Parts: sequence; structure tokens; C-alpha cells
Amino acid sequence: MNVGIFDSGAGGLSVLKSILNENLFENIFYYGDTARVPYGVKDKETIIKFSLEALDFFKQFKLDMLIIACNTVSAYALKELRKKADFPVLGVIDAGVNATKNALCNLNDEILVLATKATINSKQYENRLKKEGFVNVKSLATGLFVPVVEEGIFNGKIVQSLFEYYFKDISKQPEAIILGCTHFPLLSDALKEYFGKNTKLIHSGDAISYELKDKFKLKRLNKKPKIEFYASSDVKALKETAKLWLK
Repeated sequence: MNVGIFDSGAGGLSVLKSILNENLFENIFYYGDTARVPYGVKDKETIIKFSLEALDFFKQFKLDMLIIACNTVSAYALKELRKKADFPVLGVIDAGVNATKNALCNLNDEILVLATKATINSKQYENRLKKEGFVNVKSLATGLFVPVVEEGIFNGKIVQSLFEYYFKDISKQPEAIILGCTHFPLLSDALKEYFGKNTKLIHSGDAISYELKDKFKLKRLNKKPKIEFYASSDVKALKETAKLWLK
């Protein structure tokens, strides 16, 4: 079975890592639009345009499925991608909302959504969680996390200073934090230390992996998948990042 994974850059490697742990596919084709990253500050029309161009790129691989690892693309372009594709297209927001439902028992639980500006402005997480009955959902654009993670900084003084800046108005410990950008799982250890072990972290990659097994009934394979990396700019740098992040 062939699967494509699309992200605006390297962040989707965190989704790839979760999928690799489950060993569900024979061939994986990862494409990062590294020449035009980040998508999180772009307008809707541009995000859709870039996403459809990525779909055209994947046509050469005869995919059985495409996973949109980028939350911003999932928020704005998923509908258009599904119209154009002749195979299933999965988005991380769908999976993230379902994972939150499974993780929490009380509809009054405090939920904090961390994402880029574009994802937050789409209100996708907020509206869909409220539709599920959750009443205490707070969304926070934390775009500066992205360049910090890109620099390979996952903890320490810089990360703590960003936490203090972004979280200064959060008075109550959330029961769950949705990591609404695929870069953010790399800050998981620091976030757990900051908020405490009782706060559940909803990871896009783990959520997608669960959906693949639960809804699509994919089974673990006996051999490791073949992975090919592609990028719109500097594929060598993407491969180097993959070596570090996929350990």
C-alpha cells in the first residue's frame, strides 16, 4: 500500500514518526513544501493553491491514500483536496478532534489548542470541539514555537521564555492540550514539565495512526516501509532533519 504524507515543511516528520512506529504501509512518500514554508501566516486562497499543487506532485506515485500532516492545510484545503483526489485524503484536525473526544470524559474539561495563526483563525478545532459538546475551549496562536523547533531547540531557557510569554494569562491547568501544529510534539517534554503530568497532550501523528487502524482497519506489516523524501527546496536539509527527528 502506498501513502503520501504532505506538510508545508519538516513539521510533518512528527506524523511520519508515529506512522513508522505502527508499520502500516509498504511505501511512504513524504513531500515538504520547504520553499514556501510556513503556511501558517498565509491566506486561505494561497494555502489552497499550494496544496493542490502538492496533490499534482503526488500523482506520479499511484497513491492509495494521502495524509495531510499540516494543520493549516487540514483547516483550509482539505475539502478541495478531497474533490480532486481519487483516493482517501486524511487530515490531522479530524483525527485530533476524535483523539480529544477519546481522551476526555468530562465535557467541562479545559482544552487548550496551540497552533499557528492561520489554524487558530480558521476556528476549526474550536468550532468542532464545541459541536461535540465541549464548553471550555481556548485557542492560542503560538507561531514562534515553529522556528525554535526548526532550530532544534526543544527545551531550555528560550523555550521556557516562550512558554512564559504565551501562557501568562492561563490561570487554570488544562486537562488537554491539542498540539495543533506538527512541530509542537517536539516540545512535548517541555510542555509536560510546564503544565504537569496530569495534562494530556493530543499529538497529531498518534491521532492519525489511531484513525488508520480504527477506521481503515490497517494492520501491522512484517517488513519496514520504503521511505522517499521530496521537497520543493533543499531536499538534503529535509533528509538531515529526518535523521534527527525520526530517531
